[in-house]
Amino acid sequence: MVTATSDSSSAEPSPARRDRSPWNWLLAPAAIAPLLTFIFNRDEPRLAGIPFFYWFQLLLVAFAAACTSAVYLATRRSGAPDEA
Repeated sequence: MVTATSDSSSAEPSPARRDRSPWNWLLAPAAIAPLLTFIFNRDEPRLAGIPFFYWFQLLLVAFAAACTSAVYLATRRSGAPDEA
């Protein structure tokens, strides 16, 4: 049986995580808004015959995508190469 030993003296310390940004708070409304069903649990007003419940859900999807994009663009590392 062979066991691997690690030499902690030669290992380099990992860099500290730097992913804490105030921009991340913008993700909270996008995650919480769909949970507040009492806001959009109704039929009226209709938009092109579509009940409020459905078109508001689609609006929330667009809102969440916009929030996520804004946080990504504000917090991405400028020195990192773009991955395709």
